[in-house]
Amino acid sequence: MKRDREKIVAAVVYDYQLAQIVDRAGVDIVSVGDSVGVNMWGQESESEVTLDQMLLACKAVRRGVTRAIVSCDMPSSSTDLVSVARRLAGEGGADMVKVEASAESIRMIVDAGVPVWAQLSNPDAPVDDLVREATLLQRAGASLIDFRHSGPIAGPAVVAAVSIPVIGGLGGGPWLDGRVRAIVNAIGYTAAALDDQADRYANVSRVALEAIGSYADDVRAGRQIRGK
Repeated sequence: MKRDREKIVAAVVYDYQLAQIVDRAGVDIVSVGDSVGVNMWGQESESEVTLDQMLLACKAVRRGVTRAIVSCDMPSSSTDLVSVARRLAGEGGADMVKVEASAESIRMIVDAGVPVWAQLSNPDAPVDDLVREATLLQRAGASLIDFRHSGPIAGPAVVAAVSIPVIGGLGGGPWLDGRVRAIVNAIGYTAAALDDQADRYANVSRVALEAIGSYADDVRAGRQIRGK
């Protein structure tokens, strides 16, 4: 796709239902993010997510995807990276793992037979340093690079420096080879979307709030409720 200058669409989801929807919508990569802990389970930070929790989410998403590539984040607390990568691929069904790690560690994971979506360690570093790191990640065998908040100068420089796709989330910009977005935020699926005015593709939480209110009204009024 990069060679053909086709933009890559990646979507972060955490569950079976949304996995089916984004796969049917035609996204290229379905990413099971470690943000699942904050967005779905109320944890304080992504660092709290365990391997067992990531396996649970990865298995659910894997069941819902039949076409797209499934990527699963490695927990930031991981120490034996090769073992964790193998479990996410073998037990979780991930086609690749996403991790922020050194080029040496990425080479070990790739040599173990698991494709890697690598993250640049410091997106605020000087452009030359970012280009150097991206080149090292590619040489280590990374299949993709995640470049958050790339900016219109560093982003195009990194994209041009490597032959593998460089994609990013918010702050990534159209100069990258593609974009990745947490769908719960893109469609307003979280409770936070009830009260903010962020620019989204939809606000599912407001629709759900109104629908649940109507359901409660029907029950209290003794009317038949809708749905199977």
